[in-house]
Amino acid sequence: MLSLRFNRPVALTQHAVLRMAERQMDEALLMHLIDNGGTRYSDVSHLWAWLHVPDREDNLLCAVLVLEDVLVVKTVMHRWELVQ
Repeated sequence: MLSLRFNRPVALTQHAVLRMAERQMDEALLMHLIDNGGTRYSDVSHLWAWLHVPDREDNLLCAVLVLEDVLVVKTVMHRWELVQ
């Protein structure tokens, strides 16, 4: 997988793979979230990406990301709340 937004290959932790299965999120949806969702950085290399998916009742979907030589997906969440 390659993120067009971040111009990096994407690597999934085992934890992220397990959470994706639990939350019925496939790689295509994850890549759509990463490349098209909103983002918020906690520092220069750690961020959240989120997306509302109209056909799902468990919104917002969120991925916790680390920008390294590759884009590491640490976990994915659902029913996430964006705190201002």
